[in-house]
Amino acid sequence: MKKLTSAMIKARAKEIGLDDIGIAPIERYKDAPPTMNPANYFPGAKSVIVTVQRITRGSYRGIEEGTHWNNYTFYSYNRLNTYFRPRLTYAIASFVEDHGWEAVPHYPGVPERNPNREPVTPGRLPPDVVPSVRFLAAGAGVGEIGWSKVFLHPKFGPRVRLGSIFTDAELEPDDMIEPGTICNRCGACARKCPGAIPAVNSGQTVTINIGGKDIVYGDVDMGKCTFTHHGLNNRVSPFLKKDFPNLEFDVASSNATEEEAYKLCYALAGASWARTPFNPDGKAINQYPFTTRMAGGYFALCGARGCIRACMDSLEKSGRIEQTFETPFYRKPSWDLDYRREKPVGKVNPWWEDYLTKQGLDRNINKGPNYNIHEYKQRAGEE
Repeated sequence: MKKLTSAMIKARAKEIGLDDIGIAPIERYKDAPPTMNPANYFPGAKSVIVTVQRITRGSYRGIEEGTHWNNYTFYSYNRLNTYFRPRLTYAIASFVEDHGWEAVPHYPGVPERNPNREPVTPGRLPPDVVPSVRFLAAGAGVGEIGWSKVFLHPKFGPRVRLGSIFTDAELEPDDMIEPGTICNRCGACARKCPGAIPAVNSGQTVTINIGGKDIVYGDVDMGKCTFTHHGLNNRVSPFLKKDFPNLEFDVASSNATEEEAYKLCYALAGASWARTPFNPDGKAINQYPFTTRMAGGYFALCGARGCIRACMDSLEKSGRIEQTFETPFYRKPSWDLDYRREKPVGKVNPWWEDYLTKQGLDRNINKGPNYNIHEYKQRAGEE
């Protein structure tokens, strides 16, 4: 058997460009729920390897300024999770197997959304075992879970994406970070989040045990989080507010589940409607399908206003993380939209009404199958 050590794996990780890597013995996760326990995923596993890749601070700049959205979905969320980071995680798994040990690269799905299915055979767990990558990372010593449930790294704070590998190689483990080392419960995440993260004094907490340590974080309302993250919150989506100006939906008062929120958000994002001069594709919300196509089937709109942007700003200013910058992240007050409509309107989209009124056109113009946008614009004097 070829020799394989933790030091060799960490040296390889540095060579290929990973920002950090941590290793835990499988026993640290013995108290995890059965469908989140890596030992139930790979019964022969002896060690868990967690890979870390940073999110660049600048990938949030466009949303913070209110001037560009797609970069966030591409570079700090979906493509970083599904393309850039997995390539490096896969390379480490291949390195482990080159030394004669089995390595299972695990995609960091959302374990809370697992369906309840029947076991494939009696005596087995159902095929829904999805270990939480945050739990794995905390056990591997690369950081801690913050109040917002977002993982915090000692150098980058909340600006990281995580991968994991289960292997039957017995490796030297890293020490866990003591809870509270990075997150000081300042509450910045809750104050900036549009309704999903509870206040630190709310008493709304979740407690898990990893490696004999109790880890406590806020009981985040994932229905509200999903509505906000996926663009069904007028406070953070100018695109929703433009195309649905009368939708006075207060996400903070919603009681929808995460699954219900996902269904509504993705159904609306892909919905089609009548083509108009200012929406020639005929999409219900013009921006969302474009972002989804560009990012490979995923779209994100809130830009992690509380859980990442406010958190990283607070950690940088307090010196609780290693990476700091020459200039502060917030360079002017953050923008915020009112979920309520701006002015009383009739029963027709005011953007449509205003456009037609200014052009002196009849709003009942034919927009059927033979509708010609160029002819319409010629009548409006735009071509």
